[in-house]
Amino acid sequence: KAEFYVRQEARIEMEKAENPDAEVKIRPYNGSATYIDKIWTSLYTVFTGFVLATLVAVPLGLLCGMSPVINTAINPLIQIFKPVSPLAWLPIITLVVSAAYVTNDDSWFEKSFITSAVTVTLCSLWPTLINTAVGVSSIDKDLVNVGKVLRLNWSTQITKIIIPSAMPYIFTGMRLSLGVGWMVLIAAEMLAQNPGLGKFVWDEFQNGSSNSLGRIMVAVLTIGIIGFILDRIMQTLQKIFSFGREL
Repeated sequence: KAEFYVRQEARIEMEKAENPDAEVKIRPYNGSATYIDKIWTSLYTVFTGFVLATLVAVPLGLLCGMSPVINTAINPLIQIFKPVSPLAWLPIITLVVSAAYVTNDDSWFEKSFITSAVTVTLCSLWPTLINTAVGVSSIDKDLVNVGKVLRLNWSTQITKIIIPSAMPYIFTGMRLSLGVGWMVLIAAEMLAQNPGLGKFVWDEFQNGSSNSLGRIMVAVLTIGIIGFILDRIMQTLQKIFSFGREL
């Protein structure tokens, strides 16, 4: 890939030297992605799905923890959808994305990326949602009563009392969600053909060459090491934002 851009720069310089007014076309690299590119693609995809899952799960978890009525209403849905395998979600998501999203030359995202990211979101939001709800419902009632005595409004109680008190639970859920999302992503990329590590493993399996087993083992080790690093990052963030309190 780097060699392609070096050659292109050399060609542009030669054309400019021959004719300073020449219109130069800069072409993007359209060759096969490198192994590092595949790693970055997988990280970008799982990060997108994880962020979407967090944006959905934390507010819902706060509502469930603060309101027994909402918790009673939503909990059956959580228990129904939580065990669903990503292999079951993928055909549904693929059909919906194919029908609702049309790609062209100006499209920001490929269908395979959206399919993989949404699958990660649907499979990874449950640990954060459940842990947030448990954390909010476990807050010391004296703290909540102090907020009522001080006549703090609803938003102030959430930002000053509820979220800080439930932060260890929230981050524990987020750590679990990120781990689930990273695990789900590999299977999603295999089937959705998103050009990440999952597709790399699948392509090597389909290739069946003498080097395929070694390459697959390298990919497996890469997946495990990245998962470990992501968990350490989340653990560090948990210590920072929870003021050292851990579950």
